Formats: sequence, C-alpha cells, structure tokens
Amino acid sequence: TGQRRTQNATTSKTTEDRGQHLELTSIETACCFLTHGLLFFLILWPTNTRESSFKPIFVKIMVFYFTTRCGNYTLYMGKDKYENEDLIKYGLPEDCWFHVDDLSSAHVYLRLKPNMSLDDIPEDVLLDCASLVKANSIAGCKKTSVYVVYTRWKNLKKTKDMVAGAVSYHRPQNVRRMSVEKNNSIVNQLNKTKEEKYPDLYQQQQAREREIIQEKKAHRRAEEKQRKIKMMEDKHRKEELSYDRVMTHSNMTSNTKKEATADSTAAEEYEDDFF
Repeated sequence: TGQRRTQNATTSKTTEDRGQHLELTSIETACCFLTHGLLFFLILWPTNTRESSFKPIFVKIMVFYFTTRCGNYTLYMGKDKYENEDLIKYGLPEDCWFHVDDLSSAHVYLRLKPNMSLDDIPEDVLLDCASLVKANSIAGCKKTSVYVVYTRWKNLKKTKDMVAGAVSYHRPQNVRRMSVEKNNSIVNQLNKTKEEKYPDLYQQQQAREREIIQEKKAHRRAEEKQRKIKMMEDKHRKEELSYDRVMTHSNMTSNTKKEATADSTAAEEYEDDFF
C-alpha cells in the first residue's frame, strides 16, 4: 500500500510538471509569434507617428492631366484629398501649386520649364490654372469670383499633425494671390484636353533629381573649363606685354668688349648696335 501511494504521488507530480511545462511552452510560443508579428508590422508598415527610412518601390495613383490653351504647359491634379497627399510629397522642383484661398479645392499643379520663375508665367497660363482650381472647388465654383493662391512646390510645408490635403508654407512671403472670376469657356477648353494617367510619382521624382545632379556637375565642369581658359589667356597676354622675352642673356652685349678710340667712333658704333 505504501509503495502504491508513493507511485501515485510520483505519477501525479510528473503529470503536474508536464502540464506546467506544456503551459510554459504555449506561452513562449505565443510570445514568440507576437514578437515576430510586431517586428513585421513595424518594418513593413511604418506609421505616420514614427520616422522611417522606408522608401516605396512605386507610388501610382490616378492623376488628371490638362494642357493649357497655348499648348506649351501641362497642368495636373489628383482625384481627391488623399491623392493630393502623394502629389504634395512627390512633386518636382519645376512645379507650381495652385489652391483657392480659404476654401476647400483641388490642388492644381503647373509644370514649369526649367529655370522659370513665377514672374515668367504668362498671364493666360495663370488664368488657366486659377480657372481650373476654382471650378474644382465645391464652394468656390458657386461664387462669382474667388481668390487663388499659388507658390512653388518646394515652398509647401507638410507636418504630421495636419489632416489629409492640408499644407502650410516654409516662406509665406513667397506665396502670391490673385483674383479670378467664373469662366466656363476656359474650363471647357481645358477639360477637352483632360487625360487620366497612373504615373509612378516616386520614380519620376528620383529620375528628375538625378537629372538635376548631372546638370549641376556639367555646369561645374563648364565653369572650371572657362576658368582655365581665362587663366591661359591672361598668362599669354602678360607674356606678350613683358620684356622678359627681349631682355635675355643671348640678346645682351657688354661694353667691356668695345675698344676705346680717340674720337667718338666707338660710342657711335655701340649706339648703332643697340638700336
């Protein structure tokens, strides 16, 4: 009986130990899965509240493209405020941003030519941009006239606490303001050129940045070449104006080799040789 009680106690203790071991194993396994899942989420899905070096392979959204009435410039805008976020993030240095002042509206961008400034934008192109952005404002399109603000894309400032589609400016003094009246004729002409595309905005931005780097390198090489050419020309001009080429040892004579005479014959001959 004593042996049976001992065996039963041992068996009960072993079973209890196995249960505890299985329980610990299950908890460790669950913790392991949770840890790996959390790491996977943090690496592949960075949130807006955390700085991340995550770079998308591609960013493709629906973008509406228009051609100005003069045919020399391209306008584009996103479908809604969420697509505007990508347009704000992946713009180009040549882009100029338009928006109805103090009202909700589409974000219209004008693609300028390289090295163009805001002062270089033709008046009819400004009117095209302002008319299009007014027509794509829920409240603005109902008004007879509105004010439109515009600035360079690089002047747009986006912070984490802003709602989708909202922006501010790095330099408010570089923002310009104009008045525009309802003009259905201009809007209808622009809508006839409307195209729906799905560009890779990130790759476009990267490609343009590489082009700018190459252009700057070529400009520096050209400046260095011109600097060297100018240095050689200045050196050559200085040599031409210098007496160093004339006053050489081979061109000089000494008066010690002249024999003295009773009259001035020797001096005259020396002067003739000098001149």
